[in-house]
Amino acid sequence: MSVGSYLKPSASGGMISLQTSASDLKAFQDFAALVPKAASNAQRRAINKTLRWLATHIARAVGRQERIAVAAVRQRLRTYPVSGGANSGKLWFGLNAMEASRIGRARQTRSGVSVAGRRFQGAFHKRVYGSSADVWIRVGSKHFKSSDYPDSDVSAAGGASSGWIAEHDNRFPLAKAKVSLEQARPHFDSWVRKADEHLVHVLQQELNFEVQKYLKGK
Repeated sequence: MSVGSYLKPSASGGMISLQTSASDLKAFQDFAALVPKAASNAQRRAINKTLRWLATHIARAVGRQERIAVAAVRQRLRTYPVSGGANSGKLWFGLNAMEASRIGRARQTRSGVSVAGRRFQGAFHKRVYGSSADVWIRVGSKHFKSSDYPDSDVSAAGGASSGWIAEHDNRFPLAKAKVSLEQARPHFDSWVRKADEHLVHVLQQELNFEVQKYLKGK
């Protein structure tokens, strides 16, 4: 069987929707006509369990691929479980660049900063603005590479602009080190297909559970 799940991509991420296809819905409705509450409970549990399963596997896969702490990836995942009379659940995954200080433990060395296997030559780990420390580099440093500082643009005045800030009266513009998550985008389609397969498997288990309860009750 197949399910009617689909992906809605956007510039900043993607929304995966899990729902039953028209063909499978017919069989589901036949059972629901006999025991509507049981069928509804089975579908709700199956979709919500699959959402949790999908979030776990995406976090592990992206964390492994990008050498990012799984906990940090999970902060980019937001699930919308089935509730009320809804028949579909959603999972949002944001792909905006992530601050390097969040992907692992930052270690300051004489030559720069090391985080989760990445080295930012000439950078420093310090609280410049806000309540937590981040990985920064002076724009004029010979070690500055734009690829290590995605989503950042230099403003004409050297002030704040898309991740750039100015320190000490605009004399020393700084850039915050970030890690791009765009490499995860090509995997969205495969995740949707895997979610389809898993949802069918879990839905069958949940329906069987409800049938057994129904029969025992009878």
